[in-house]
Amino acid sequence: MTRSDYLARTLLAATCVAGALMTTDVTTARAQERTSFNWTGQLGSGRTVYLRNVNGEVRIEQGTGSTVEVSAEKRWRRGDPADVLSEARATGSGDVLICALFTERATCDESGYHGNNDRDNRWDRNNDVSVHFVVKVPATARVDASTVNGDLTIEGTSGDIEARTVNGDLEARSTSGRVEASTVNGGITVRTSLSKTSGVEYSTVNGSITIELDANSAVDVDLSTVNGRISSDFPMTLDGTINPRRIRAKIGAGGPSLRAKTVNGSIRIRKL
Repeated sequence: MTRSDYLARTLLAATCVAGALMTTDVTTARAQERTSFNWTGQLGSGRTVYLRNVNGEVRIEQGTGSTVEVSAEKRWRRGDPADVLSEARATGSGDVLICALFTERATCDESGYHGNNDRDNRWDRNNDVSVHFVVKVPATARVDASTVNGDLTIEGTSGDIEARTVNGDLEARSTSGRVEASTVNGGITVRTSLSKTSGVEYSTVNGSITIELDANSAVDVDLSTVNGRISSDFPMTLDGTINPRRIRAKIGAGGPSLRAKTVNGSIRIRKL
């Protein structure tokens, strides 16, 4: 499944939830209430931590040993936290799956969040519950995390990362892994290591993109923006004519493809 297909399916599954969750009742003066959920489990060697959320920010950082530690906090003013279920479990293959389920029929798995909505299971538009995750993972863990409304931060790991949000900023850094990331309304900051056999692509609509690369990186870049500028700490050998809004070039001797595109924002390649 392509990233664009995944994003389309995620948006469809969360449509009934996300739009309602972003509405604000300016006449409501109730203090925000909170309740927490905690879970600890073991991640198999070379396995993946999957996290699926709809409304709320996500932070994933380095923990200790092979342990995964999950702290989830529900926040609300006028909603019913009982309508939102937080869960975490180890799978039979050794992965860890973490979910926030916002409707009775909702499910999640390694492939994504599934709203499974029907006419008898509509989201209550007065429910403003959000779930905010802090997850500690093994240093070498692979991470696949997504939310719809909220910032997403992943750092302190060396494994591969897949990170997606829709309305929020995204930061994903791996010291030696391949990082894929996308959002729609928000900026992207990534640190990635590129293999010789596969490239990466970063995309947003409203936000800037910063890509951090090791000093000895060799890649083929394809960078484009509509309202913004493109800059690089690396010398680049241009391919074709000079265009300040679209650059195809080589860094070093060239290599795997690195694509980045935005509409309203700048793109910077930063040397580490």
